Amino acid sequence: MITVIIVLTVFSIPLAGIITTHLEKQTKLNHAMLKDQLELERLKHENFLLETNKMKLEVEKMEKENNLLEKK
Repeated sequence: MITVIIVLTVFSIPLAGIITTHLEKQTKLNHAMLKDQLELERLKHENFLLETNKMKLEVEKMEKENNLLEKK
């Protein structure tokens, strides 16, 4: 009986190490993934602002052209 306990103890220590290492790697990958998602959202927001500004300029240009045509 004691032999079984000793054998289980000997094999459980490396197994615990393997599981811990796996969980650490998984956590690091999750961290990297969240960091990438945050960067993607930042870029999406920046792109949205640029497109909105571009559309605003286009509308202003069209209004000026329209005003010039109306004055003629």
